[in-house]
Amino acid sequence: MPTVGVLAIQGDFHEHKEALLRLGVNSREIRVRSHLSGIDGLIIPGGESTTIVQLIDKFQLRDTLIDEVNSGLPVWGTCAGMIVLANRLTESRPSPLNLMDIEVSRNAFGRQIHSFELDIDIAGVQGPPFPAIFIRAPIVKNCGAMVKILASIENGFPVAVRQGHILATSFHPELTNDDRIHRLFMDIVEGSG
Repeated sequence: MPTVGVLAIQGDFHEHKEALLRLGVNSREIRVRSHLSGIDGLIIPGGESTTIVQLIDKFQLRDTLIDEVNSGLPVWGTCAGMIVLANRLTESRPSPLNLMDIEVSRNAFGRQIHSFELDIDIAGVQGPPFPAIFIRAPIVKNCGAMVKILASIENGFPVAVRQGHILATSFHPELTNDDRIHRLFMDIVEGSG
């Protein structure tokens, strides 16, 4: 059975672990480089992107994370995790990991008070529209040719994208009881075998 690491240095990592548990997937909290050994996939959760990147650098995780993902480790970033994975940001900070060919705008919908829920259709996710929760959410402003857009919102901006073994969502699937996107990520993990 695969083991999925959840970066557990800041943000809502516990909710991702609960979703993986509901799916019967082993998970491991990742805080230092040695924790990355032997995992089959990694989730970078929502939280505060600047803090997450600062802690990645403080705990000297950056180079190892980049090497692992570039070597084929499936990774999924939600909300702040999407910002962390991006090649480019419209803002000057934080300094992302440059793993996915996307340009991201942080807090694209405004402050916490502007958080909202929206039912969206997502390519590869069967059934009714997904109940997406957007909290100080980013959006993808531009994406490279290798990036597949899985879902967009009314203004046309992508909110779920995939580039090979890398998945990113600007919303928080872990805050719902709907595990379909976690299942989608597990399909990527199992397909990377």
